[in-house]
Amino acid sequence: MKKYILIIIGLFTLGACNKWLALTPKSQVASEDLFNSQEGFQEALNGVYTTASQGSLYGGELTCGFLDVMAQNYTLSSLNDNLSYLQTQKINFNDANLINRINNTWSGLYNAIVNTNLILSHIDERKGVFQNNQYALIKGEALALRAYFHFDLFRMFGSSMVSTGTPVGIPYVTTYSNKVTTTSSPKEVIKNILADLNDAKALLKTSDPIIDSTYKVGYPANDTTTENDNPSLFLQDRRYRMNYYAVCGELARVYLYEADKTNALANALEVINSDKFPFTRQGDLNNSDPTLQDKILYKEILFGWYIPKEIDSLHSRFEEGTASLYLAPSDALYIYETNSVGGEDLRYKDWFKAGADLNLNLIKYARNPNGTTQTDETLNPYPQTAPAIRLSEMYYIAAESSFDANPIKALSYLNAVRSARGIITSLTTTNKSDFMKELIKDARKEFYGEGQIFYMYKRLNQSIVGQGGLIIPASAKIFIIPKPNNEIEFGG
Repeated sequence: MKKYILIIIGLFTLGACNKWLALTPKSQVASEDLFNSQEGFQEALNGVYTTASQGSLYGGELTCGFLDVMAQNYTLSSLNDNLSYLQTQKINFNDANLINRINNTWSGLYNAIVNTNLILSHIDERKGVFQNNQYALIKGEALALRAYFHFDLFRMFGSSMVSTGTPVGIPYVTTYSNKVTTTSSPKEVIKNILADLNDAKALLKTSDPIIDSTYKVGYPANDTTTENDNPSLFLQDRRYRMNYYAVCGELARVYLYEADKTNALANALEVINSDKFPFTRQGDLNNSDPTLQDKILYKEILFGWYIPKEIDSLHSRFEEGTASLYLAPSDALYIYETNSVGGEDLRYKDWFKAGADLNLNLIKYARNPNGTTQTDETLNPYPQTAPAIRLSEMYYIAAESSFDANPIKALSYLNAVRSARGIITSLTTTNKSDFMKELIKDARKEFYGEGQIFYMYKRLNQSIVGQGGLIIPASAKIFIIPKPNNEIEFGG
């Protein structure tokens, strides 16, 4: 396996105006010196988050980029393909632009994994440098991140558990060394992911401040939040890190992926029943004061990536008419059912803004005032964030996992999300096929611009409906992304 240089980024520090996370670059430090102190481990871990938050990874492509394009979420103009996604929408894996994005994803995530492994290779032998449960916290986060990155790599480049073709796995890298890591089978990958996540959960249960009953999530400027109250900067803003509930959420995802609905339900309910993450009030979503609007449904995010450097990139991606990724009214009609329940849906009404040509621009990531680039975060109730795991997904997982045993309870979970989004009409069907169709439809509405719906289609082997009602049949040809030519470096 190729060794990557550890990317070192400075510790989180307080902003002068808004008590938020700011990243200050620092020079690279030799690992022997870096890991001689608790602060060195903190800095190394922060570097992993920063690496993963760049635009080629979760700050752009893996949240609202090529995965959503392949899932046919956007309308693209063949006359104005400024973002070079037209062939991606056709799922043409021979396209140079898509190949480049795939290569960056593969190398970028394995780079992040290498750096988590560097932390883990030193942490047990340097246990004596830690104080106040920091050993358990840092090791738990590093294990959870390693699992998180591997799971996304597997969901892209591996075969699903229901695939009938030849099983395709990925290398599961757990050591920091020059040795080649051989490719694991899908079952082995899932086993390793679950082992890392369950170890992380046990460590974080004893060390994560977010578990404390006094820890309240909220908007940074709101006095009711306690997310910034800890005197240690490293212990603030736990929702921008792989916190305890984020690990529960990721476990729910992974267990559902392997069809272990009992454990998927248990972990999803642990998040739901914690009452840590309230559904967004309608008055916050569409507040008449644009500087108070919560378009991203911020309090519902279990874990998100802090991406202030991507503000301009997100603006150009979504808010420049047909030169960007947009949604034609006819496509919106299908996705959001605007001629029926979509007329009540707050997601449709508050996430899209019609341009002069009547096409719809996504303003989910817009900074205030809407329609312009805006780097002054004091004009927004929350910083620029890329959602990674959100509350609604836990309700979807609970609904799918409980349907066979209790269809009525399953419907209550799905209806809870619909109700929170302004849909008054409750679902009543107890037919499983109909129920799953409604679940998938609502998930597509909810995850629009967040990169998750492609994974759902793949897990369920679900055909994708594209522009103009075009059906793209489910198959390994579209769901298993080809590995880069240089993947042999990781043992593939």
